[in-house]
Amino acid sequence: MGHGSGGTSFAPQMSFNEGKTPVDPKQVMVERDGAVMILTLNNPSSRNSLTSELRDELGHAVREASTDRSVRSVLLAAAGPSFCAGGDFKMLEVASDPWAVHRRFAGLKDWLFPLISLNKPMVVAVNGHAAGGGMGLSLCGDVVFASEDAKFMAAFFRLGAVPDIGMMYHLPRLIGLARAKTFLFGNQTWTAQEAFANGLVTRVCSSDKLKEEALGEARRLADGPSEVMGLAKQLMARTFETGMHDMFAFEGLGQALAMSSSEFKEGLRAAVEKRPANFAAPTSQK
Repeated sequence: MGHGSGGTSFAPQMSFNEGKTPVDPKQVMVERDGAVMILTLNNPSSRNSLTSELRDELGHAVREASTDRSVRSVLLAAAGPSFCAGGDFKMLEVASDPWAVHRRFAGLKDWLFPLISLNKPMVVAVNGHAAGGGMGLSLCGDVVFASEDAKFMAAFFRLGAVPDIGMMYHLPRLIGLARAKTFLFGNQTWTAQEAFANGLVTRVCSSDKLKEEALGEARRLADGPSEVMGLAKQLMARTFETGMHDMFAFEGLGQALAMSSSEFKEGLRAAVEKRPANFAAPTSQK
């Protein structure tokens, strides 16, 4: 769980760019594959639980991805047999008093909120277990790929804790309120295939192909109009709390901004000239 819980794929020694030195070789590895920034949770001995170090490093990496305009998409993945086990039990045993919990949740603004609102597309590759807050973390992606051995589990009520790390925000929006209650109250575990059938997962891959397919999708998104997709993300995030007329107003303002961008100019020019658009080129010239 987020600050409360807990296949093959992404072995600890496996890197998306083998032979390259990661920017940060600690609990979150940061690598580049062209315009894709790859963030790899890298504490497999704790099943990539959400330690304070991992949260801090993830927040730093997301801020870097957000401000570096050469980064056009992000891939979030994990080393070892599990994606993320959720909360760090060792920390919870000694830091569950009200003020300690309050401080941890106040800190979400430093790492989780920026991840959810990242101004460019993000792919999440889930291998093994995504448990509790680890499942919440997986739901932050715009596109979620899962290995065939992935497992999605809530686990919060097994500990007598409230679902966190965005679970009560994202899950009802993705699968509906009634189904979300059934999943959470029933302490259910979904296989990758069940998660796909319920709309949590975009694609299920064989374990040995997860890295390749998720990175391929991140590259495809990086080749698209990344900044305009980031703008669309910000607008769509408001749709469930916003009335129709206000959403149309947001749409119009967003379109006015999008059509003034170099990405739109390149896309339109390419369509008229009947050639593939090179969205990255005009962005890199700014």
